Amino acid sequence: MFHAPAGSVAARELAGGSIFGGKLESLRGRRVLLATYDQLPTALALLELDGVARRLVLCTPDLTPAQLAEVGATAQADAIVVDATMAQRQLPAIEVFTAGDTPVGENLERTATQATEWVLLTSGTTGQPKLVVHSVESLAGALPRQPASERRMVWSTFYDIRRYGGLQIYLRAAISGAALVLSNAAEPVHDFLARAAAAGVTHISGTPSHWRRALMSGDTGLIDPEYVRLSGEVADQTVLDSLRAAYPQARIAHAFASTEAGVAFDVNDGLAGFPAQFVEKPGGSIELKVQDGTLWIRSARTAAQYLGAAAPLPGEDRYVDTGDMVELEAGRYYFRGRKGGIINVGGLKVYPEEVESVLNADPRVRMSLVKAKRNPITGAVIVAEVVLRNAPADDRAADLLKEELLESCRKNLAKHKVPALMRFVANLELTAAGKLVRPNA
Repeated sequence: MFHAPAGSVAARELAGGSIFGGKLESLRGRRVLLATYDQLPTALALLELDGVARRLVLCTPDLTPAQLAEVGATAQADAIVVDATMAQRQLPAIEVFTAGDTPVGENLERTATQATEWVLLTSGTTGQPKLVVHSVESLAGALPRQPASERRMVWSTFYDIRRYGGLQIYLRAAISGAALVLSNAAEPVHDFLARAAAAGVTHISGTPSHWRRALMSGDTGLIDPEYVRLSGEVADQTVLDSLRAAYPQARIAHAFASTEAGVAFDVNDGLAGFPAQFVEKPGGSIELKVQDGTLWIRSARTAAQYLGAAAPLPGEDRYVDTGDMVELEAGRYYFRGRKGGIINVGGLKVYPEEVESVLNADPRVRMSLVKAKRNPITGAVIVAEVVLRNAPADDRAADLLKEELLESCRKNLAKHKVPALMRFVANLELTAAGKLVRPNA
C-alpha cells in the first residue's frame, strides 16, 4: 500500500490493470525516463517496468528542461513517462507516456524478459548531475526481509524515492509487502507527519536536516515510531540526542551510504561517528578503508558505472571514493565533511560540518549552516547562519547570544575555524535531496 497526499493505492491493484492505460507493452525493451512530478506514479511505474524496460532513469522534478534533455541524451532514452503536471512542461523530443495515479484497464501479462538497469541521479551538486547505473540486486540484494511472524511494518520517509536514500526505503517496503507513506516536497511537516500517523507508521527515515526541521515544527509528537533512521548528512550528537528525547522507546540509527557506493553501514549505538572496528575488520560483504583521510567502500552494492563518463566506477581495486573525510579519535571515526566542501582560510582547512556541530550542540540552536565569504587577505572567512529554537527578546539579547556562541567556538575550535560573522535566520534552505544547500563562496 502506497499512501500519498492525494490518496492511497495498493500494489495488488496492479494485478487488475496498469497506470499506463494498456500501453505497458509499448515500453518493453525501451530506455525510459521516469519524470513524474508526484512520487506515487513513479512508485507504481517501478513495479510495472522492472523486467520490462531495458533502462529506467529516475528523474527528479527539480530538473530544468535543459537538464532533463541532457539526462535523456546521456541515457539514450527513447521514451519518457510523465504525470499530468509534468506533461505541461517542456519535454525532450521522445515518445511520451502519461501515467495515472491508479491502475486502470484490463489484466495484463507482465512477463519479465530482461534485467532492467536502474539509473539514479547524483545529488548535492549545482551542475549537471551524474547518472549512476545500478541493478535491482545492487540496490536491494542485501535489504532485510521481514519475517512473516512479525507485526506488519509501516514505513515512511521524508526523502524523495527517486533519490538513493528514498529508494532504499521504497525497496524495503516493496520487498517486505509493507505499507509506505510517501512525502511531498511542498507539504508542511505537520501534514506529512499527520498522514504518517494516520497510516500507523512504525519506521521512518530522513536526513538530519529533515529531522531538525521536524523538531523545529513541534509536531514530532504526532507519531510514535519504533525505528528512526538518519542518513545523507553528518548526524551529529545533538540531533541524535534530540531524537532520543522525542522518541525514547524507538531505536535511533544513522546510516552511511552514497549513490555510487551503496549502503556501507548502520550505527545503532546512539553515538555520532562509527567504531574503528568497521574499518579494521577485514573481509565480509562490505569492506571499508580510510585513505588520505577519505572513506572508501568496496561491496556488492556498488553501482556498475556512470553513464556517459570517461572515468570508470568503481576503480581497478573495486573501491569507491565516497569523498567524505573522516578522522579517528579514541577508537571512533568521525565525519568531518565533504572533500570538495573544504573552506580555505589563509591556507588552513575548515570543514563546515565541524563548526556546525559545535554550534548545534548549544541547546538554544536548532540548526546552522557554515559557509565562506571571500576575503582579499585570507581568501575566505567563516560565516555562520543559525536557526534558533526561540527568537531573542531584543537586539541586546541577540548580540549577547552571538557572543556566547562564538565563545563556545573559540573554546572548541582552532582560531581559523571560528566564524568571523554570525547571522540569526528564520530557516535554512534544503536541496531536493533534503540536505542543506551549501552555496559556493
